[in-house]
Amino acid sequence: MHIITNENITSKQRSKLKSLASTLSPVTQIGKSGITDNLLKTLSDALEARELIKVTILDTAEDAPRDIADNVAELLNAVPVAVIGRKAIFYRYSSRQNFAHLEI
Repeated sequence: MHIITNENITSKQRSKLKSLASTLSPVTQIGKSGITDNLLKTLSDALEARELIKVTILDTAEDAPRDIADNVAELLNAVPVAVIGRKAIFYRYSSRQNFAHLEI
């Protein structure tokens, strides 16, 4: 299994992940508190459990949604799949054994 990173994701894979994420509910919100250790732990746990997550970036967040998404992705070693309005989609291959990984 080839692990997808931000450097090697194809537009076809990105499109597939966006399609899969369209039905997801956001796991959390990023607001005026910004990117905290607790937020990163929550997001990391969610990525480990699901591989693909959606996050809402509130109007009260201090930076632009794209900048926040890029920063979060870098801190979590995840792929920032897309930022659509104030929703960000992240992907990270799960290291869990006996897990039904996403087919992309």
